[in-house]
Amino acid sequence: MARRYGRYWDDYSRYSSGPPRAAADGIKAKSRKGKVGETWWSQRFIAVLESFRIGARLERGKRYARSGQVMDLDIEPGAVTARVQGTRARPYDVRIEVATLTEKDWRKVEAALAEQAGYLARLLSGEMPRDVEQAFSACKLSLFPARTSDLKTSCSCPDWSNPCKHVAAVYYILAERFDEDPFLVFCWRGRPREDLLARLRTLRGTAPAGPGVAPAAPPPPPPDPARFWTCGPADFPVDLAARPPAVSPACEAGPLGVALGGQDLSDWLAELYRVAAHEAASAQEPAEEEDP
Repeated sequence: MARRYGRYWDDYSRYSSGPPRAAADGIKAKSRKGKVGETWWSQRFIAVLESFRIGARLERGKRYARSGQVMDLDIEPGAVTARVQGTRARPYDVRIEVATLTEKDWRKVEAALAEQAGYLARLLSGEMPRDVEQAFSACKLSLFPARTSDLKTSCSCPDWSNPCKHVAAVYYILAERFDEDPFLVFCWRGRPREDLLARLRTLRGTAPAGPGVAPAAPPPPPPDPARFWTCGPADFPVDLAARPPAVSPACEAGPLGVALGGQDLSDWLAELYRVAAHEAASAQEPAEEEDP
């Protein structure tokens, strides 16, 4: 993390180290004691920060996060911005920048993620695959900040510590946001949710058909049961070919009103149907015969 300086020493001499002012409608950390973060990926993020040997400073921020001093938080590619209520009347402005991956790097990572259907399915269920970091490592990249130089922090408070307690408080609220939506981790590193999913669907061959694509032919009508004892075997053909499942009408009818991982349940179900359909079709493709 880049060294962060306060404004001026006179400003620091007037800086109060007493208890902070109460923040109206602040974001309180869900964790009331112990570790912050419910999922392995948010705990991994905190563990990375602690590996930078800033543990004592993080503890001060944890108390701020639990008392609701973080007033708001916004995540965009490469930066997290927030306002934190401190001892002064005006909240402090916090900014946490992270080194984003280049477009070339993201293409390599997406190709590695697309090699396994399980990655896409687990992401769509609101879960970060446990071995996702291996896909990044195979490309000689990292999902989480790997070095202190990957992070650059700033705060409008006069405290010279890096991170100050205001920045540290934002770290903990950010970890809980990662709990709610794992795609925010990718967004922070430079790939928003929709862009990542679109690329993975394309690479997996499960992207929805665009306009102008002819719909699949409907199945033939069933034979008439009344003619069962009078017709021949040709009237009752047996089709043993597996067919991919069609997208459930419930998924196409619109939002179901049930949230999962920050998205409506119908979005997850529709994507899972598409992935299942693609895998079923792939399973029926004849294997290539080897030359004698």
